[in-house]
Amino acid sequence: MNALDDILRGVREDVASRRKHRPEAEVREQALARGAGRDCVPLLRRGPRVRVIAEVKRASPSRGPLAEIRDPAALAADYAAGGAAAVSVLTEGRRFAGSLADLEAVSARVDVPVLRKDFVVDPYQVWEARAYGAELVLLIVAALGRTRLAELVALSREAGLTPLVEVHDEAEAEHAVAVGARVIGVNARDLTTLEVERGTFARVAPHIPGDLVRIAESGVRGPGDVAAYARAGADAVLVGEALVTHGDPRTAVSGLLSAPCV
Repeated sequence: MNALDDILRGVREDVASRRKHRPEAEVREQALARGAGRDCVPLLRRGPRVRVIAEVKRASPSRGPLAEIRDPAALAADYAAGGAAAVSVLTEGRRFAGSLADLEAVSARVDVPVLRKDFVVDPYQVWEARAYGAELVLLIVAALGRTRLAELVALSREAGLTPLVEVHDEAEAEHAVAVGARVIGVNARDLTTLEVERGTFARVAPHIPGDLVRIAESGVRGPGDVAAYARAGADAVLVGEALVTHGDPRTAVSGLLSAPCV
């Protein structure tokens, strides 16, 4: 069993447990009561600068504990004040120490779009994302077959969410394009081994049409990496570890935004 398989096993167990305590119909009703979120595509498209999606991330399977983050909403507010275009919130609890409570708190605090970042494999999780305030939801091609991916992309839009479809190679990028994804993230971290290869984005990005939003995920240590991703065609970068371990998240975000785009 590789790292991704192990994570997905735990995710499915946790979804089954939550469903027992709260029926899907109830979660769906709460999600629909919120109404549709914003179309996040234009908000993430590159302008004079590459956009930054700043992440609330306490831990990771590759690094273990990263930061305590007692007040995720306050951290998110600092990110937004530093210029983040969106905030990503890890909600997976076993390996990332996240929660839906974090998502709800952050969504209530900031005006920028909030991404539910998790290993979404079940429609229940899509409805949860909107019910707890997200406007974006992560869908990982490696965790979903092509049919399931297409189903969850469509359901995300029905729930009022913008799906961010994550890929790791050229074939997955082509799958994402084929199911109509408008925002595609290229993750430099191989989820089966947890190793990072920073050249992944530059290799995969040409397989994503330029009219779609292309997001570089993982491997950002500072403005130099942002500039490299910009040269390779990134509209935005998703950054977690470098921000939560910095000590001054507002300054850290604004520093990333200082990276040249050309």
